[in-house]
Amino acid sequence: MAQFDIHANPGKLRQFIPFVVVIQSAAFDHSDRRVVAPLIHAKDFGRVFSKRFNPTFIIDGAPVVLQPLEIVSIPKTLLGAPLATLKHEGQAIVDALDELTSQAYG
Repeated sequence: MAQFDIHANPGKLRQFIPFVVVIQSAAFDHSDRRVVAPLIHAKDFGRVFSKRFNPTFIIDGAPVVLQPLEIVSIPKTLLGAPLATLKHEGQAIVDALDELTSQAYG
């Protein structure tokens, strides 16, 4: 499981959050956990703060929105095999994380 791999959400809210994307660097592959961000169905997302902070991706033909405010760490054993990758969208994900941690907003 690599950075930006998409996995089925192993949590209880899969109806609204069908997927999670691994965001941690390969430098931490030795860990038994993975830091993931939810990919929420666009129809269930509500207000998008900004396209940079909440980028939209198409997974299995449906739009999903990255929600950096709900980043979690979960045991890698819960993730299963990757379903796809967002490696080609990696910069958009990194940009969203930069927005989350930016000091520009005070």
